[in-house]
Amino acid sequence: PNNLFRELLVGSEDFDIRVFKEDQIVSELNENETVTSLCHMHGSRFGYALANGTVGVYDRTARYWRIKSKNHAMSIHAFDLNADGVVELITGWSNGKIDARSDRTGEVIFKDNFSSSVAGVVEGDYRLDGQVQLICTSIEGEVRGYLPASKALKGNLMDSNAEQDRIRELSQRRQNLLLELRNYEENAKVFMGVSQTNSGMGVIPANTQLQTTLSVRAATEAQKAHVELSISTPNETIIRAVLIFAEGIFEGESHVVHPSVQNLSGCVRVPIIPPKDIPVDLHIKAFVGGRTSTQFHVFEITRQLPRFSMYEVTEDSPAAPAGTVSFSINERPQRKMTKITLTTDDIDLAGDLVQSLASFLAMEDLSVEADFPSYFEELRTTLTEVDEFHSVHQKLTADMADHSNYIRNMLVQAEDARLMADMKTMKKRYRELFDLNRDLINEYTIRSNNHNALLARLKSVNQAIQRAGRLRVGKPKNQVIAACRDAIKSNNINALFRIMRAGTASS
Repeated sequence: PNNLFRELLVGSEDFDIRVFKEDQIVSELNENETVTSLCHMHGSRFGYALANGTVGVYDRTARYWRIKSKNHAMSIHAFDLNADGVVELITGWSNGKIDARSDRTGEVIFKDNFSSSVAGVVEGDYRLDGQVQLICTSIEGEVRGYLPASKALKGNLMDSNAEQDRIRELSQRRQNLLLELRNYEENAKVFMGVSQTNSGMGVIPANTQLQTTLSVRAATEAQKAHVELSISTPNETIIRAVLIFAEGIFEGESHVVHPSVQNLSGCVRVPIIPPKDIPVDLHIKAFVGGRTSTQFHVFEITRQLPRFSMYEVTEDSPAAPAGTVSFSINERPQRKMTKITLTTDDIDLAGDLVQSLASFLAMEDLSVEADFPSYFEELRTTLTEVDEFHSVHQKLTADMADHSNYIRNMLVQAEDARLMADMKTMKKRYRELFDLNRDLINEYTIRSNNHNALLARLKSVNQAIQRAGRLRVGKPKNQVIAACRDAIKSNNINALFRIMRAGTASS
């Protein structure tokens, strides 16, 4: 941050990292999976981990690096392990691996392995000798401590085994490059007419290039609505296979299309269903060659999937949505105000459109009037359920207190009967205690279910407030969120809906 105030980082289940200053959201970072861990590193830099095995580092709102593993990150921590004066991102993984990565590049500078999943990573003076260690524990109870590097090893913690791994990796890369060079030489011979008899060398016309188009396809009985990515070549060459890497679009972040020999052509179509309305870069690799080729050229291209790629202009006239968002903009000071009205029943889409438009027009503040009848009716029902769950919670708490007093009295009576050798009365009281204990367990289950349902409703209410805020920009956004929370605290439901509609509690 550029000021003296600390910001609060919050990771959410809806894939966002939100930055709060006091009770106001000052920034939102979109990820592609549930955020499971956050840790401050230094300055404005912080590490994060996602549920799909991704870890990385942000500096303010810019992502420095990210890596993805097939294992899950169980814990992340910031610690200067190589004693270079800058903390590294320490990650404990579900397969028992511990690694330390540079905050600048993500390069692994140290790694170790447990025999079971890592349970946690912390730091502390474990040996009480005045020196802080990095402490890692496994789910089987194994604890290991790591001291920062000595001056001799400063900045270099990788052991000889890691160096051998690096040598093997470079050797394999050398072999691949030699093989690629050999293929180029053989293709050059064919191109020069030295070996005209071999038609499988993969020579293709010089004008061959990869062309891509995006189009929206409506839902059918066999397939959901999607964006169709068409990859083609301009001549008689065929596409043997296509690899697409995209963050948050495909499971595992990659997708392979490998047509059968009978269906080879110069065009491959890939259906894409983006989970959210955010721009995504599609990194495409295609194997291109002739129909009889055994060797193929690899073409690489990057195509961005636009933010609102799942929408298109249509000439059909379906029933107009009941939800509306209206606001006025003044694009230039000398022009009069222009009123814009968006109609949609999806309040999330409306918020995305408002935020995108405000960003495009560089608008710092934007106040709107909004009405989403069906969504507000659902919210009203949710608020009613919150009151009902609160009442049930209070009643169950009172019943449990009564039962606790009854148990104490009955236990005293049972012990008195035992001391007086009245076995008949003692057995009767303990049978009653057993029955009462069973009732208490059943009531606890009911109370737990009621509590979980109450939390779910309260979460929905909080999401509704955030959605109402996303319909505005700048100060009006913060004012709406604060006013909605005040209305909830005072249990003024009518004022809450007036604020969500008009941005203010006044009618």
